[in-house]
Amino acid sequence: LLKQKADNPKEPLSTCQTYTKKKHPLKVGNGQEVPAINGKGNVVKAKSTNKMDNGSAKDNPPLAKPKSKKVAMDKNLSGTKSDGKGCKEKKKNGNILKENGDIKHKRRKAEERAEQQPKEAEIWFDDVDPKDIEAAIGPEAAKIARRNLGLETGQSNQSVEQVLVKEKASEGLTRAVAMDCEMVGVGPKGEDSIVARVSIVNQFGKCIYDKYVKPTEEVTDYRTAVSGIRPENINTGEDFKTVQKEVADILNGRILVGHALRNDLKVLFLDHPQKKIRDTQRYKPFRQRVKNARPSLKLLCERLLNVQVQTSEHCSV
Repeated sequence: LLKQKADNPKEPLSTCQTYTKKKHPLKVGNGQEVPAINGKGNVVKAKSTNKMDNGSAKDNPPLAKPKSKKVAMDKNLSGTKSDGKGCKEKKKNGNILKENGDIKHKRRKAEERAEQQPKEAEIWFDDVDPKDIEAAIGPEAAKIARRNLGLETGQSNQSVEQVLVKEKASEGLTRAVAMDCEMVGVGPKGEDSIVARVSIVNQFGKCIYDKYVKPTEEVTDYRTAVSGIRPENINTGEDFKTVQKEVADILNGRILVGHALRNDLKVLFLDHPQKKIRDTQRYKPFRQRVKNARPSLKLLCERLLNVQVQTSEHCSV
């Protein structure tokens, strides 16, 4: 423009003013803007730019940066995209997989052990002696059966006498007495019973009467495994009539305690007022506690007294 003005000094400056009033910066080949001069002669600051002089940013997007060798290597190793931490994550994932495998292994072992043990729901019988359950199924089943019956698992180291009998108590007759009889079998196949031994204790557990009874009939089954009676015991025993009278005198006017007493009174050919009988087999609260309509004496002793009785041959005392 200046050159044009120099060549044509008479030409009006309208053309020059038209160009100089534009405030847009001029671009040069190196991509940098140069200052522009406005109509008043002031310099307008131009902003630097990285745009190419032959187009806008849209036409010439920036070149993509090449991936680093580490990233490319991670991609080759794992087959997936990685940000440089692929090896660490892979190692961490390996540890997690190992821990999960250990947990599954422990869980499988626990399930196998649980399958080997009897489930409490399977031990449904409550009228069977836990010792019989232990012999047939195993100690774990017997333990569950005892727990269902409310039995104590720990047994006392003391004897039955030490647990039940008061050492310094009276040895005489008391208002209440307890009686039990041992019997042997007579008749065909030993199905009928006769009395072979009678034992009576007072309310403190002291034995006040214990005699063997001479048999009134020929014994066909001594039932030794249960009764504990042997031929020599009863062959030299007391006469039945004597024993019957002595027992009747003791029971007269007293409360009689026992288990299934109707059987004991039957073999003695005795009777006793019903209101003075306390039969542990027929006592309703006991039957409810062991959930059995006809609980055994052995089960009641284990359940209520935490003592073992009748573990081998029975003893009427």
